[in-house]
Order: sequence, then structure tokens, then C-alpha cells
Amino acid sequence: MTLARARRGDIDALEGLYRVFSLPVHTIATRICRSRDEAEEVLQETFLEVSRSIGTFRGEGALGAWVRRIAVSKALTSMRRRRRETAAGFSKGDVDHLAKGPACDGTVGWKRIDLERALARLPDVARAVVWLHDVEGFTHAEIAGFFGRSESFSKSQLSRAHEKLRSWLGLAGGTSYASDNGRTAGIARR
Repeated sequence: MTLARARRGDIDALEGLYRVFSLPVHTIATRICRSRDEAEEVLQETFLEVSRSIGTFRGEGALGAWVRRIAVSKALTSMRRRRRETAAGFSKGDVDHLAKGPACDGTVGWKRIDLERALARLPDVARAVVWLHDVEGFTHAEIAGFFGRSESFSKSQLSRAHEKLRSWLGLAGGTSYASDNGRTAGIARR
């Protein structure tokens, strides 16, 4: 079994875990971080932590959920570090903001592009809460734990972010776009 081999430090098994989980980890990192470079750094830090800590994984939950939790923790740490550096007047260099949005290759609909840009406009914490709750499916209690805050913090951040998104996307209070994906459709409904 790959997990048992990874716990023993088998490089091939750890590489297999990377192949399986790198895309979901990179997606989380990209959504929480403001730059692609920062997301790549979070990806690397996450898998360094996975390789160091795989022996402590108890198997009480899904391995993917454990890896995602590490990724969220690393991404939020990076976000906090960037905010401290910015507040102190330091710059991490040119930031390739996600606000530029994805390149339109004809396969991406305008609604998705608008949503991507609206999400990029949200403050870091609000964007992270929206992503963690609406897309990753974390509960308010789990999100509050990541931030070291109360559940009401998570709920209020989500509510305010949804209100901003509705406003920016021109959605009336009860109007929503239809979506085949119930997890992402919640953004428009809330």
C-alpha cells in the first residue's frame, strides 16, 4: 500500500502522493494566495510537510482531507506573512495578481470570468473564507479553527463577501444563476 510505503519514507510512494494531490493543493493555494509564485511556494511547503508528517497521519479520515488541511494552513500562513510584510512597507516583488483573470480561450464562459474577477477583488480573508466554505466544503467551525477565531467570524465574513459578490455581479437578492455544480451555485444564491 502506498500510504504504508510513504510512512517508511519511500520516495516513489511520496512522489505518488504528490501526483495524486498536487492539483487539489495547487487549486487551494491559488485561490487563497494572490500570486502564482506564492501558490507554488505553498504547494512545495505543503508536500514538504506531508513528507515530514505522514507518519503522524492516523487514518481516521481521508488522506486527501488531511493533505488539504495542511495546504489551507500553509496558504493562510503565507497570506498572513504577506499582509505583515505589506503593512511593514516591504514588497515581495512584482505580484502576478489573479485579478487579471483567466485567459479567454473561448471555452470559458463570461459568467465564470466575471466570478473569477469578483473573487479576486475580495479582501484576502473574505476570499479565503468564500473559497474554503463554498468550494472546498469546510464548515464554519473548521474555518474558524484555521483563523483562530469564532464561528461567527467565519459566518460574517462569508455573508459580507456574498453580499459584495452579488453586488458586483449584478445579482438581485433572490436571483441566482443556474449551475450544474451545487457547491459553486451557492455563491450566487447567498
